[in-house]
Amino acid sequence: MYDVMGGTVDEPDPETMSGVLDGLAEADDEHPDVSLTHESGWCLSAFRGGLLVWENRDDDSLAPGEMHEVAREEILRLFGLLAAGDIAAVEALPWQNRACLRSLGG
Repeated sequence: MYDVMGGTVDEPDPETMSGVLDGLAEADDEHPDVSLTHESGWCLSAFRGGLLVWENRDDDSLAPGEMHEVAREEILRLFGLLAAGDIAAVEALPWQNRACLRSLGG
């Protein structure tokens, strides 16, 4: 897991994830997000304001997805699922495809 300043935390527990998420209060243009990456390459990045980005950093053929205005509790729940390796549960959510949004002018 990466905190807002790019520091790493290996195998974070729920309390640590919550603390890292709290760090978004200090986010700026240079350090806008916190993220959790699973060994499979799947990554969730959370931004201040509730933007959540889901992507596989090891597979460029898979377009990233995003959700907006995601509640803090839901972000923590999804971080927990990803940390536990439940990729299917996270993947099953209604992610908006950014490539499609760009093609629609969004």
